[in-house]
Formats: sequence, C-alpha cells, structure tokens
Amino acid sequence: MDGGTMVVLIPDRMSRSEEQHWVAEMERKLLRSAKRKASPARASDEALMARCRELSLRYLDGTCEPASVRWVAPMRTRWASCTPTQGTIRVSERLRDVPAWVLDYVLVHELAHLRVSAHNAEFWALCGRYPKTERAIGYLEGLSAAAGLGITGVDDPAAEPAAGTDGEHLA
Repeated sequence: MDGGTMVVLIPDRMSRSEEQHWVAEMERKLLRSAKRKASPARASDEALMARCRELSLRYLDGTCEPASVRWVAPMRTRWASCTPTQGTIRVSERLRDVPAWVLDYVLVHELAHLRVSAHNAEFWALCGRYPKTERAIGYLEGLSAAAGLGITGVDDPAAEPAAGTDGEHLA
C-alpha cells in the first residue's frame, strides 16, 4: 500500500488478462489480511466490553469484569487507563486501527489492573498469560516512536509508576 493506494508490481511480459487476474488476487489477499487483523472490538463500546469478557475468560480465569469499557478521545500520554476502584477502563481512539492482537494486549493489561492495581510481579504474571504481550509492547513502542507521540504508557515491569488519584493506573 502506498497511502490509500494498492500498488501491484507485475512482470512486463504478462498479458492484460493475467494482469487483471493477479491484481484482483492481490486485492483479495490484502482485504482478507486486513479483516483478520482488525478487531471487531473497534466497532463500539459494547463490542469493546464483549471483547474484554472474552479475554478475561481466556487469560484471567474470568475474574476481571469491568463495570464499563469505552473508547475515548486520543489520550496525550497513554494508550488506555483503568480506575480499579470504579472498575472502569478507557481506551484511546488511537488504538482503533492497530492489529487485533495489540488491542487485545492493552485490554488484558487493563483487565489485570482490576485484580492487581500495582505493576508488581503478580500483575506482570497476569499480563504474561497473554501470549503476545512482549510483541504488543514492542509494537506500541514502535508506533509511539514512529508517530512522534512520546507515549511511554507500556509500563516497565521493573519500575512501579506512581498511581493516579483514586487508585487510577494508566497503561
């Protein structure tokens, strides 16, 4: 892709019908790949909540049930945030277009805060149940750097960041 345009390079020797066939085939593969990568949780707050329920069951023994999960305007310094005392999770609109596995990591991270508010060994053990944790953290760090966002919200497991007011933790 070059911006919003699909670019297909083909050998000069191909006939017009071969060219049409391969352009259609590459477009089909690109669309299929995009659908696989996109999370259905992008659609709405309700879909985001449903995805949290699935992730809690799969990776956190179903023990992390948020009171609410919602998309919010792009946060200045975070990908998402959680207020454990209220059971609320907020997810930055910046994550609507990331691959599903990256959004899933952020949701698991915030769900884990509902059980363990500190960024301690127990918390990171919960996050580590999600198999793509380290890969997702790397993706988010790269995304932040490439976009010049300066978001450092993928917490350092070795450091305990300060809690916000009312027990709020930000990822």
